[in-house]
Amino acid sequence: MSSKKKKNNVITLSNGRTVTLNRMSTLQYMKHHKWLYIMLLPGLLYFILFKYVPMGGLVIAFKEYSPFKGIWGSPWVGFGQFQKFFNTPDFFRLLRNTLGISLLQLVIYFPAPIILSLFLNEVMHNGYKRVVQTLIYIPHFVSWVIVASLTYQLFNVTDGVVNMLFKAVTGTTFDVLAKGSAFWGLIVGQDIWRETGYGTIIFLAALAGVDQEMYEAARVDGAGRWRLMWHITLPAIRGTIIMMLILRVGGLLNTGYEQIFLMRNDLNMAYADVFDTYIYTRGIKNGQYSFSTAAGMFKSVVGMILVLGSNKISKMCGESGIY
Repeated sequence: MSSKKKKNNVITLSNGRTVTLNRMSTLQYMKHHKWLYIMLLPGLLYFILFKYVPMGGLVIAFKEYSPFKGIWGSPWVGFGQFQKFFNTPDFFRLLRNTLGISLLQLVIYFPAPIILSLFLNEVMHNGYKRVVQTLIYIPHFVSWVIVASLTYQLFNVTDGVVNMLFKAVTGTTFDVLAKGSAFWGLIVGQDIWRETGYGTIIFLAALAGVDQEMYEAARVDGAGRWRLMWHITLPAIRGTIIMMLILRVGGLLNTGYEQIFLMRNDLNMAYADVFDTYIYTRGIKNGQYSFSTAAGMFKSVVGMILVLGSNKISKMCGESGIY
């Protein structure tokens, strides 16, 4: 047994020399797999240049940054920017709106791709299944600008199709675009229409790996489609669902800037202003760079805590988590 293991751990290098894995140096290992590391370089450079290097600018969250004095010439204020952000009267309104939209997305939108994937998995006609998959993927490639324009065309009170039908039935119109109380539902509805089909890709890939012999054995025992789905299909993709849920929980404070910015107006601003739009307004439009950086850093730290916490809980429940 040990000799076989030792034999399997032997690697022949490009110069003909054989080395065991446990004795191979890191440099030798990288040289042996040099093409894999070369393929890794573009992605590694992308993350270093656009993800890690800009993190050095987070230092201005602890300063009273002035473009004229520069990052290092601006005076330190410690956690003053964070205190200013937490004490602003807008903080709890932003927190309410952000969590309200995110929790609705978590409860209503997150299960939608899973349910649609389960239904598509039950379709036996491959041609029909491919056509349906293609059609439901298309909305993902429509920009948020187009989605916002379509929404205005459908729901405006002047000549919107939905409002005209509603008026024909009830005799009145309902201005969804101006009602702040309807804004959260409108945003979640757009997410469901645009992203549900594309979100099925990862779940359908997980479903493709389910052992078909398990289905055959269950059918022999008399199980119907609902029991097959409940006792075989869902447990088979449970790990994928948990992983996607952890990532989704980590983004609770990320509601998306472009979509909400395009749909908000003066009438629904009380429900439409979230952290992302607030950071843009205070940082880019008003030039309060340190304040907006502190607000963005607060979002990032909370997101990291949520990811680590949800991953820890999933491991305590017996799941593998994301790492």
